[in-house]
Amino acid sequence: MQEDGGGLLTIGALARLTGVTVKTVRRWSDEGLLPPAARTPAGYRLYGPDAPARLEIVRTLRELGIGTAEIRAVLCSERTVADTAGHWADALDTQIRTLRLRRAVLRAVAARGTAAEELPDVHRLARLTAAERRRIIEEFVTDALEGVAAPVYRAGLLAAAPDLPEDPAPGQLGAWLDLAGHIQRPEVRAALRRLAEYSARTAPAVPSATAAEDAARVAHLMRERGAAALAAGVAADSPAAEPVVAELVAAWLPTQAGTPDPPERDGARARRGLLEQLDAAAEPHIERYWQLMCAATGRPRPPRWGAAGAWTAAALRAHPEPGRGVVLPPAPDARRALYVYERVAAHVTALVDGVPGEALAGPTPCDGWTVRRLIGHMTWENLMIASIARDAPRTDQDADHLGDDHAAAFRASVGEALTAFTQSGMPERTYGPYEAPGALFVQQAAVELLAHGWDLARALGAPGDLAPEVAEEVLEAARGLYGTAPRTRGGSFAPERPAPAGASGADRLAAYLGR
Repeated sequence: MQEDGGGLLTIGALARLTGVTVKTVRRWSDEGLLPPAARTPAGYRLYGPDAPARLEIVRTLRELGIGTAEIRAVLCSERTVADTAGHWADALDTQIRTLRLRRAVLRAVAARGTAAEELPDVHRLARLTAAERRRIIEEFVTDALEGVAAPVYRAGLLAAAPDLPEDPAPGQLGAWLDLAGHIQRPEVRAALRRLAEYSARTAPAVPSATAAEDAARVAHLMRERGAAALAAGVAADSPAAEPVVAELVAAWLPTQAGTPDPPERDGARARRGLLEQLDAAAEPHIERYWQLMCAATGRPRPPRWGAAGAWTAAALRAHPEPGRGVVLPPAPDARRALYVYERVAAHVTALVDGVPGEALAGPTPCDGWTVRRLIGHMTWENLMIASIARDAPRTDQDADHLGDDHAAAFRASVGEALTAFTQSGMPERTYGPYEAPGALFVQQAAVELLAHGWDLARALGAPGDLAPEVAEEVLEAARGLYGTAPRTRGGSFAPERPAPAGASGADRLAAYLGR
């Protein structure tokens, strides 16, 4: 609307022309961003023909988040639009980083289930600068390694101090928070000191150019061989583990060149040295330290030693010096071995059939195993022995073999094993590089099934007098199979225990196997 015939616009006309509300135009005018060109006799504002373009500039800059003072400086030609945009973009970068950090903190708090009293410490640790984070790690390393002459090891620890990205993912921030708490534990500092002392005692005076690659190669081989042995059902304290140990020692010996007094050949000293190194590398507190460090910084996490490392360590303990290799017991009568397995399987099947669903989560004599896991393990052993009979060993030990019906799954596994035994001719055949008689596998299956059936009976409070008609034969088979097996930490069996007077054959089998 033109009030004086000179092309001036009222505030309402300007608002309609630009689509900006009258209230907003008035506010920007009051802030000096859109001064009126004149006023009516009644005092109403009038705007000149340049007002719509100026208003568009103001609106655009406001939508970009630029403040009133900066817009005024642009309109008054005190600062260019380019300078203002660059300055404001920098400010937005800072704000965005702050918001992202807040988001990461909130995500981490939600994921970790942080308690209210823990929240201030979490927020403080999350807001530390890179220098402050490095200082926390440096103080931890300095305190733990005080007086230990391990400069290379110390330097490696300090070089890996966490440096979170500007926009850490919740997982990265959570890892840093866990790491900051982890290193406060006295047992972690003690473990780091032990590792540093080991490094000071065993590190070569002048490491070779390929030392790190050689160590990684041997570590990979140990994990690979340990995993393969587990998949094949090779017990760490069985004679079949000896060739694996010998291979690993042979691969490790060249990496010891340059160390103080290196072993020259496979023997008791070499095996002690490799076991000591493996125990140091698999130290759980320090393994977690590196896992958290890599997760926080986004670096690739080192492979875990896990079950494969535990198997290798147990095998080294069980075979402290080179042995005679695999010495198999005499093969049993094939028909009798099959009959013994059938009788044991019938008794254990009846026991499994009576396990109610609510008992599956209960404990068993097997440390850390529930009733469900125990039945799953027996089911797996049946499936595994059947797969060997068919010359196609299974590798899915960790899979769920029970499904929704544990009793049906176990009965099916027994049926599969019996079918494989009888249709494949397993009792009369030989298997593997040591040409082990198939009848020995059948006999071993009966021993394992009766031993674990006894565990299940104990867990359920049921009588342990299982398969009394063949239990004595199973005990004698166990003595032949495992009589020379060492009873070491991480091995298959604990030291033999005395059986009470009048104990059943199954009870005495359990005592012999260290139950």
